[in-house]
Amino acid sequence: MTAGETTAKASTLNDVARRAGVSIATASKALNDRGDVAAATRARVRAAAEELAFTPNAMAKGLLAGRTGTVGLLTSDLEGRFMLPILMGAEDAFGAGRINVFLCDARGDAIREQHHLRELLSRRVDGIIVVGRQTDPRPSLGQDIPVPVVYAYAPSDDTRDLSLTPDNVEGGRLAVEHLLACGRRRIAHISGDPSYAAAQDRLTGARAALADAGLDLVGSPMFSEWTEHWGRDAAALLLQRHPEIDAIFCGSDQIARGALDSARDLGRAVPDDLAVIGYDNWEVLATNSRPELTSIDANLQQLGRQAAQRVFDAIDGVDIGSGTRTLPVRLVIRGSTIARR
Repeated sequence: MTAGETTAKASTLNDVARRAGVSIATASKALNDRGDVAAATRARVRAAAEELAFTPNAMAKGLLAGRTGTVGLLTSDLEGRFMLPILMGAEDAFGAGRINVFLCDARGDAIREQHHLRELLSRRVDGIIVVGRQTDPRPSLGQDIPVPVVYAYAPSDDTRDLSLTPDNVEGGRLAVEHLLACGRRRIAHISGDPSYAAAQDRLTGARAALADAGLDLVGSPMFSEWTEHWGRDAAALLLQRHPEIDAIFCGSDQIARGALDSARDLGRAVPDDLAVIGYDNWEVLATNSRPELTSIDANLQQLGRQAAQRVFDAIDGVDIGSGTRTLPVRLVIRGSTIARR
């Protein structure tokens, strides 16, 4: 095997784009004689492809030849809790009837995910949004995908990819700052699985807000499951060990719902004696709690809209950048922290 043959096999469209100093979308247009690329840019891309001995495979040529008006949404979110609002936001950005979305659920299986990826490419989608079920980094689909790929919620583990994820550190800070603004000073924390990046990031933000106020958590943060059952057990234990607690920041709305139950069972009035705040703003749960639950909203529909817009930009040849970008979250105030009058 010659050196030239090795280069041809190793080179990808991404390599060509990098060598020419353009986006992947621009490189694809230049190599497929699209008219909306400047002559000088087209010549530079072709020269880079020739230097790298790059030849698109047959599928890539078909994919890059023009748009099909379809985008793939590849998810591993089995329950749809986070994927569905992201999908709604993406569809809002795509516009009703203007872009078709192919939804594929990999069910957390890497082999199934590769199968769905091949299916999406065979359908000649114009771009792909990859949605994870938690905010921990996930394996990249790789740099050889011939269409733009944007990762939403779960960031890619490859910094060359563009990933959009909620700012959980800021969310933890917002939650505690709200409790402090309500006059609470003896704050405890109950969260879910400690291996989740979201659990650690929310705790980091909470501790930072407390430190700014010269305070610390009452007791150690408690971790276990993202369930109401755990919320009930943990809150009961906390309130028995530390009856001075006047607020609990919970890492999810389910945990917070359980904490409300234990507060009621132990005769602690919410929010008069004890304020409780959750996370995720799962409205069907938060608005049916007693009292209604204050929560941090991850703005998942906006996340979906942003991911879709980045795909649009990449298709149009705009350099969408790379790395992980955090998007703002927001506080939704209800009766579990401020009494309704």
